[in-house]
Amino acid sequence: MKFLGDRPAYDLTYNDVFMAPSRSSVSSRLDVDLTTPDRVGTTIPLVVANMTAISGRRMAETVARRGAIAILPQDIPEHAMRETVAYVKARHTVFETPVTVQAGEPVSNVLALIGKRAHRTAVVVGDDGAPIGLVTERQSRRVDRFATVGEVMTRDLFTVDDNEELSAVFNALTDHHFELAPVVAGDGRLAGVLTRQGILRSAIYQPAVDPAGRLRIGVAIGINGDVRAKAAAAIAAGADVLVVDTAHGHQDKMIDALGVVRAVRDEAAAASGIRVPIAAGNVVTAAGARDLAGAGADIIKVGVGPGAMCTTRMMTGVGRPQFSAVLECASAATESGATVWADGGVKYPRDVALALAAGAASVMIGSWFAGTWESPGDLNQAPDGRLYKESFGMASARAVSGRTQARSAFERARSALFEEGISSSRMFLDESRPGVEDLIDSIVAGVRSSFTYAGARNIAEFRERALVGVQSASGYDEGRPRETSW
Repeated sequence: MKFLGDRPAYDLTYNDVFMAPSRSSVSSRLDVDLTTPDRVGTTIPLVVANMTAISGRRMAETVARRGAIAILPQDIPEHAMRETVAYVKARHTVFETPVTVQAGEPVSNVLALIGKRAHRTAVVVGDDGAPIGLVTERQSRRVDRFATVGEVMTRDLFTVDDNEELSAVFNALTDHHFELAPVVAGDGRLAGVLTRQGILRSAIYQPAVDPAGRLRIGVAIGINGDVRAKAAAAIAAGADVLVVDTAHGHQDKMIDALGVVRAVRDEAAAASGIRVPIAAGNVVTAAGARDLAGAGADIIKVGVGPGAMCTTRMMTGVGRPQFSAVLECASAATESGATVWADGGVKYPRDVALALAAGAASVMIGSWFAGTWESPGDLNQAPDGRLYKESFGMASARAVSGRTQARSAFERARSALFEEGISSSRMFLDESRPGVEDLIDSIVAGVRSSFTYAGARNIAEFRERALVGVQSASGYDEGRPRETSW
């Protein structure tokens, strides 16, 4: 990356900078390869942050189909971690996992299960597992909650075989004016569902898969407790990346934990031949990046305080403007043979592009993805009718309370005094982009376009060719669209 003019003597946020166009021979967004250079196996540079209100099994399988990866939070019990990893690994790389109900069930079951599906439809199956109908959320809300699925379901069913060409399925769905089709295996049982939008996405994105062709997922393990056991359990479960995570990553306890995790990882690699990458953080200085890389981290997580749920900067004065932090840490990490993830502070596709220009291999996203169908939180409705989900910071009193359940009442109460995050925030679903795939479409479209402006065909070229300038607050405001006239 080069600065347009002199590099300023002060630190910069994403809002403080812009990218100038360069001469380009890249004429199409589809000529851009967004495969990440961090050896995680992702085909787009997006990582779902390891936050309890954001990263769960439905989120993980959905983003992995589109080439990203989700990191499970460190707070979930080990058995839940194993079950979630196994669930994601067992999902199909193209077909979506359906919500299934039987005809004799009450429609209240549909409404309870359908919340994580963007298409808002459940498949009705018989005792033999074969699809016999469809029931939508709208159909279920129009009747008494104790009405049976069989009373309201659509029996006019269009199914496709699991070996049909996707383009042919898309054309057939279009001809029949259907949005969704159940996919059946050779034995007639339900294998998944395909939507027209999902088929189009499968033609654009490549799923993030492991050497066995299964969807990828990461696990966070933290630096407290039995780190060795946690790392071993995550690798045994099939985690594709380990994230050693704490708010202050540049500390002795992190260095010690990294040594333990690296030893466990190397032992497992010697036995299986698969070397799981280790990410660690968070830091915001070159010294922090070098120390974590020297201790065994393959990926450095960069960011202190830029997240929407984080109050660290206001509470402590500690942190650093994110663009400058990524720029400096990426340079130091490269010298040490590591890469960086820019963690937090992104609100628009432009911010993701600027993080990559500064040297990030991938960008971690938290709150931006909280208000989607696929996040783990319950769906709520505000008095004005808008749908939302609750989100909270991982250093907030709410998160600390959940993390310290095994401790005594006194210890839990004492820990709750030291919160540095928002315990409850309403993240409203965007009516035009309510699903995480909708947001991924928007982000990837913007990032690909940024690459064409820079004349870059991949992330490495973009980092080299990006031309960045500094702007005033009014300069940033000038670039914002106006939804109404002035």
